[in-house]
Amino acid sequence: MHTRKIPVTVVTGFLGSGKTTLMRHILSNANGLRIAVIVNEFGELGIDGEILKGCGIGCDDEAASGGRNLYELANGCLCCTVQEEFYPVMEQLVERRGQIDHVLIETSGLALPKPLVQAFNWPSIKNAFTVDAVVTVVDGPAAASGQFAANPQAVDAQRRADPNLDHESPLHELFEDQLASADLVILNKTDLVDEAQQAAVEALIRAEVPAGVKIVPAQNGQLDLHALLGLQSASEETIHLRHDHHGSADDEGHVDHHHDDFDSVVVEAQVESREQIVAALQVLVRGHTIYRVKGFAALPGAPMRLVVQGVGQRFDSYFDRRWQPGEAASRFVLIGEDLDQPALQQALSAALAGVAASTAQA
Repeated sequence: MHTRKIPVTVVTGFLGSGKTTLMRHILSNANGLRIAVIVNEFGELGIDGEILKGCGIGCDDEAASGGRNLYELANGCLCCTVQEEFYPVMEQLVERRGQIDHVLIETSGLALPKPLVQAFNWPSIKNAFTVDAVVTVVDGPAAASGQFAANPQAVDAQRRADPNLDHESPLHELFEDQLASADLVILNKTDLVDEAQQAAVEALIRAEVPAGVKIVPAQNGQLDLHALLGLQSASEETIHLRHDHHGSADDEGHVDHHHDDFDSVVVEAQVESREQIVAALQVLVRGHTIYRVKGFAALPGAPMRLVVQGVGQRFDSYFDRRWQPGEAASRFVLIGEDLDQPALQQALSAALAGVAASTAQA
C-alpha cells in the first residue's frame, strides 16, 4: 500500500529562458533519484525530448528502468489540453508509483502553469502526487532589454529599437502569469547582464511574484539540487489564490487560452560549419518575427550531433551525442508569428549560401 505522495516539480518559463538546460542539469545530477520526465513542446519536432534523452533517465533501456521514463506531449499545450494530454500520462505514472521518486514536468514556453497545477486536485492524481514546486525560469538578458517590462517607457523604447517585436501582445500577460504561479524563480543567464540590469530585473520579477517567493540567480541553469527539489510547496492547495490573466481551468481541464497568434514551422538545411548555420539563422531572425530557434545540425565529418538554440540574436550550440545510423540531418524548429514555412525555407537556404560566399571571399 502506498501512502507517500510523489513530489512533482513543474518547470515553466517563456521560450528560450533555459528550461531544458535546467532539466538537463537536474537529471545529470540526480544521483540515483528515479525521475520520470514529462516534456510538453510547442512544435512538431521533439527537440527537448531528444536533448533530455542523454541525461541518464533510462529512455533507451525501458526494461532496465521498469518502463518509460520520458513522456513527450507534442500535440498541444498542457494548459489547454490538460484532460486530453496530461491525465492519461499521470494515470500511467500512478501505476508505476513504486518505481518513481520524483516527477519533472517541462511545460512549453507558451504554457500557463495554473491550469496544470489545478489538475493535481483531481482525486485520482491528488492521492498519488503533490506539486513540490512551480519553478519559473526567467531569461535575464531578455527581461533586462525591456521585452516583458511593466514599465511603459521601457516597452516603448524597446519597440522603437526593434519594430519587429510586439510588446502589447498576450506575451506580456503570459510572462506575468508564469511568474504569478511561481514557488521559486530562477533568474537565468546572469553572466550576460551587469549588476544594474540584474537588480532591475529582480525588481520587475518581485512586483509579479507572491510574497516570500525566492529569486535565485543562475548561469546555464547550474544550481544545487537542494535549492530546486524538496521544497514541499504543495502548490495545488493554494494555486487558486494566485492572480492570472487567462482564467482557471473548467471541470474538464480546459482553459480560455489559445496560441492562434503563434506559429511553429520546421526548416531543413545543408550545413557546412557551426559558424555558417548560426550566422544564417541570425539573418533569418532579423527578417522575421521569430522568438525561438531550436534544432540539430549535422556537420560534415562530425560524428556528433550539434544542438543549436537561439533567442533573438543570441545563439549557443554544443555537441550532445553521436548520430545514430541514418539519423544525421539538420532540422530546426522556428517559433514566432506570421511564419510561412516555404518562404522561411527559401530564406534560410539563401542565407546559408550568402554566408558561405562571404566566408569564401574573406
